[in-house]
Amino acid sequence: MEEKTSEILKALAHPVRLKIVKQLYDGPICVCHINSNIEYSQANVSKHLKILKSAKIVEGTKEGMFRYYKLKNEKIKDLIKLAEDIVLEGET
Repeated sequence: MEEKTSEILKALAHPVRLKIVKQLYDGPICVCHINSNIEYSQANVSKHLKILKSAKIVEGTKEGMFRYYKLKNEKIKDLIKLAEDIVLEGET
């Protein structure tokens, strides 16, 4: 249990991966749009998506020529919100 929990937390412990996850809050997004919203190369974004997928945070589906990603579990939003709340409390 601790190893899987640690894997999720490690996967979220990078600013680019947090940005990617937050883009998926409202539903599936084509990887091409994820790339255009983040100032990194497609290869770099793909590497981060692979880490998120390995941690079972996101899942991808292929539709025609396009690959779409979505959150695998909506509770990940609560986890990020909790972490952000802790940061905000520490700033006051």
